[in-house]
Amino acid sequence: MAGSYDFEEQERIAELKAWWEDNRWYVVGAIAAALIGFAGWQGWRMWEQKRAEEAASLYRPVADASKSGDPKAIADASKTLFERAPGSFQASQAALMLAKAAFDKGDLAEAQKQLQWVLDHGPDEHRNVARLRLASVLLEQKKYDEALKVLDQNKDAAFAPLVSDARGDVMLAQGRVDEARAAYKAAVDATDARNPVRQTAQTKLEALGGGQ
Repeated sequence: MAGSYDFEEQERIAELKAWWEDNRWYVVGAIAAALIGFAGWQGWRMWEQKRAEEAASLYRPVADASKSGDPKAIADASKTLFERAPGSFQASQAALMLAKAAFDKGDLAEAQKQLQWVLDHGPDEHRNVARLRLASVLLEQKKYDEALKVLDQNKDAAFAPLVSDARGDVMLAQGRVDEARAAYKAAVDATDARNPVRQTAQTKLEALGGGQ
């Protein structure tokens, strides 16, 4: 019995050796690919972390410059950030700051340029904000149809009350009072009593004779 067992074991070992000879490169290749993939993933995580840390460091001067409200100071502080981390959250935030500073100084063209940059390159959170602000810029420029088109691009339900309120402003500027009233009412209905958007929209609605 022992001899038979030894013979069967030897056969299995021989088969295993033969299989290894035929397949070892596939096995080694698969293991190597897995190791390379894991190392690459780890490397990518480290690279992403390094990029995030660098962007955060480059953003600090921008935040300091934003306190002055001077578009040139903010632009100068943002230059390196835009060059070295153009796709970062911080670069998008800097563009929003630049747009606000430009708008406050009456430079609507620069504000529009920066907001368009955010729409093209920024994260979704910033794009929603940029659309609302761009609509305000277009409203100031009396480009009413363009403003409404920008607002129509927002699909985030969380921004719906703000969008409705902004639509009301544009329609009121166009003389479309009934539609403006409906837009303000939609903003009121979509918010609770503590929401400042509701309070603002309610004030506008009452001014148009549509208060409840």
